Amino acid sequence: MGYDMIWRIGRGAARNGWAALTLVALSPVLAAAQEACTTYSVQDGDTLGSIADAAYGTFDYQRIFNANRQLLTESSGALNAGMQLVLPCEDGRLTPDAALGTVTETQETKAAAAAATGDTYERPIRILSANGWAAFTDESLTGGGIFVRLAETALQRAGNNEPFKISYVDDVVSHIDVLLPSGAFDLGIAWDIEDCTNVDLLPDLSRKLCMEFDFSDPIYEIVYGYATLTDNKYAEARSYEDFEGARMCRPAAWASSDLIRNGLVEPMVTWTRPESFTECYELLLKGEVDVYAMDVEFIADNIRNLGSGDKVTVNSSLTEFMPQGYIVLKTNPRRQEILDEINVGLRDMRETGEWYDIVSTSLAEYNAMAQ
Repeated sequence: MGYDMIWRIGRGAARNGWAALTLVALSPVLAAAQEACTTYSVQDGDTLGSIADAAYGTFDYQRIFNANRQLLTESSGALNAGMQLVLPCEDGRLTPDAALGTVTETQETKAAAAAATGDTYERPIRILSANGWAAFTDESLTGGGIFVRLAETALQRAGNNEPFKISYVDDVVSHIDVLLPSGAFDLGIAWDIEDCTNVDLLPDLSRKLCMEFDFSDPIYEIVYGYATLTDNKYAEARSYEDFEGARMCRPAAWASSDLIRNGLVEPMVTWTRPESFTECYELLLKGEVDVYAMDVEFIADNIRNLGSGDKVTVNSSLTEFMPQGYIVLKTNPRRQEILDEINVGLRDMRETGEWYDIVSTSLAEYNAMAQ
């Protein structure tokens, strides 16, 4: 739900104590010790990007973050020498002998055995999602994608045994303009968790989210990055100020509060806002824009599907995590009940490892489909 949500969906780093993560160049001395399917002891000078590059041959360190989420959130993303990081296997397993999906199967069996029975009936929670953001939300994916699976499972783990009604409406602006405010739906999947302390400084959509909706606890953290052609001068940017004069691209329906927060606004930079992220990538390849500012998973998807990855580089110095959350209208009479169930269920899933199991199995499924 871009739209200042993450659909795009989307990030509210300040609200959760997150700041931009600065990455440094990969050190070949350290690279040999960083292998997938192992536990790695952080060395001085390491970054998540350099570790991912050494272990997986890619700058995208989302899988490392997912496997070490609690440790990294507690440290606000900082890496300290001696910190022990789990480096998952290529397919998402935490260790070579840990099959994906087993934790979810175990928890589902326990939940089924403990399910309450009785005559009390509550109206099913009506969940609103959209297609087009694999592996996070799309009807073609198992369970509707990562975010839909996490929402349903969290509610169930919190003891909500009523069936859920899930609808996919691809006009995501209508989610917050009409469908949720009208009462037709209860829970929106999923949006950037905004920093609402300075509402007047936010773009219109972010301001609307802050004023009219409440967020759940973070369900996931998305990595935003900046892609350029390898030979473009902005590939060497080491601060947001270094982008001055750049022609930048992000889809019109995508979140922009992070860009505003980092000063990437006109006239410092020039923006092109096409309808799709594919258009941004194509414009980048043609040299018609300098910088493609996007979720790094989308950038990786563009490279995989459209090619020319040897011509594109993701900036190694400027990247940022944005927490995602579900939204419920402030005036929804079941608002607190729904948010409490989601948050309780998410905490349970973190503790049992089911959160990671769902994320990893969904990503593995999508990666297999994309090959």
